Amino acid sequence: MGPYCTLLLAQMGAEVIKVEPPTGDVVRYIGDDRGVGMGPVFLNANRGKRSVALDLKTPAGRGVLQRLVTTADVFVHNVRPEAARRLGIGYAEVAAVNAATVYCALRGYGREGPYRDRAAYDDVIQASCGLASVQGAADEPAYVRTPVADKAVGLLALSAINAALFARERTGRGQEIEVPMLESMVTFTLLDQQGGYVFDPPRGAAGYARTASPFRKPYRTADGYLSVMVYTDTQWRTFFALVGRPDMAADPRYRTITERTQHIDELYQLVEKELLARPSAEWLAALSRAEIPAAPIHSVPDLFTDDHLVAAGLFERVEHPSEGPLRLARFPVSFGGSHPDRPRPAPRLGEHGAEVLAELGYGPEDIDGLVAAGAVIEEET
Repeated sequence: MGPYCTLLLAQMGAEVIKVEPPTGDVVRYIGDDRGVGMGPVFLNANRGKRSVALDLKTPAGRGVLQRLVTTADVFVHNVRPEAARRLGIGYAEVAAVNAATVYCALRGYGREGPYRDRAAYDDVIQASCGLASVQGAADEPAYVRTPVADKAVGLLALSAINAALFARERTGRGQEIEVPMLESMVTFTLLDQQGGYVFDPPRGAAGYARTASPFRKPYRTADGYLSVMVYTDTQWRTFFALVGRPDMAADPRYRTITERTQHIDELYQLVEKELLARPSAEWLAALSRAEIPAAPIHSVPDLFTDDHLVAAGLFERVEHPSEGPLRLARFPVSFGGSHPDRPRPAPRLGEHGAEVLAELGYGPEDIDGLVAAGAVIEEET
């Protein structure tokens, strides 16, 4: 959550200083086939950041962090509340040093409930927020195959931080933000899945029949697979005509979205049956003319050769000082028709320690003493 949130801030131009423990962010070692702590997830999630490795269990390490806080507009962490207090990074400690700082704590669970001190990871939150139940079949829950809770909550934190910075422009005051994973993902799931439970007492079952249909899936064509999404009244009438069944447009079961949702399995079975009859390219051309959304099923490698993504310039070739050439996706949002400048490559562990300490006013002897005491970890070269 925290690294994704701060990646987005860095890509929009914020100066982000990543404070790591002496052993480094554990994500450094995911897929790290060279054993240097520069795995692909880390390289993606930590662009635009500088790395300082501090031992916050030492008074000297905490002293460096406090001096960093005096310069910070925003302080972000995803440490459990009790651990944050032990490390001296609770809101009270940060606000005592810099009351103007926007303090954002990303947590597994909100502090008002009994789960407040539990550990949480994406899989656990997918389970407890109802998403795994929705994602899987009735008798076999399943996880989304990407850490969607981490990323969605990171986005929510980014939004909250920007709102708090805007409020500070009005009031001059910083504030504490708490972004709990469970509560955030429950609202994320319920938006479309609450169904009859929106009403009190409930007027029907929970869930959304269209997304729950076992026939909502990539459809096999004569030579591959396509995603096809027929949704509006006009699109269904057009599709019925396209497959030689214009009579279905007058069927009371299919005339409106209310009726179609109640009979969605029948409609998706029709789509499944019809798409088998023709090859993908032929279907894509016909569906495009009919203005019915459709797309081929891309693998991850396919993304890098997609005509639209290539034309849009989404992917950049970056030369990393230690890892060589990388291919990374740029920030997708444009401002005034242009994209933010490319951020610096992801840092090696402690790469910017001496540099940042000098900016904070530490002299060479002070820096050497902090390194010798183990409060600050120098980059391994």
